[in-house]
Amino acid sequence: MFRKTALAAALAALTASTAFATVEQIREIDVETDITAIGNERAAAYWANLETDLEAAILARVVDRTAEEGAKIRVLIREIALASAFEQAVSLEEAVLVGRVIVTDPKNGWNDDVYDLSVSLQNASITSGIDTPEAYRALVDAFADRVVERLN
Repeated sequence: MFRKTALAAALAALTASTAFATVEQIREIDVETDITAIGNERAAAYWANLETDLEAAILARVVDRTAEEGAKIRVLIREIALASAFEQAVSLEEAVLVGRVIVTDPKNGWNDDVYDLSVSLQNASITSGIDTPEAYRALVDAFADRVVERLN
């Protein structure tokens, strides 16, 4: 009985201490966009640099943690609702960037994580139209911010 209790307490302590694990080193950031997420030709030209821009935005926030060995952050963008602004007016809530984030850390498996992430312009202070460079940058920055917050 005592051994079961001690084992349960040790397991609970281990789980509690690793529940807040931090990804300390990052070796790679990879962003992929599902081309079907972009609705039309004009929008495709507008979002052409999303992969590069989002990778750079995430890297800028973790540059002090880059290393030869560390975690890999992979982002699979599945929806770009801002693209519909080229066809019709959309509200700020409908202007979204949605993707799946996959973190794999071969050095520390407790850091492995998979989750869906969605950000919108609803809370951003966009003074120009939805289909502007300002709105694009706000979505990219908000997405990068959320990815990095989850790493801490």
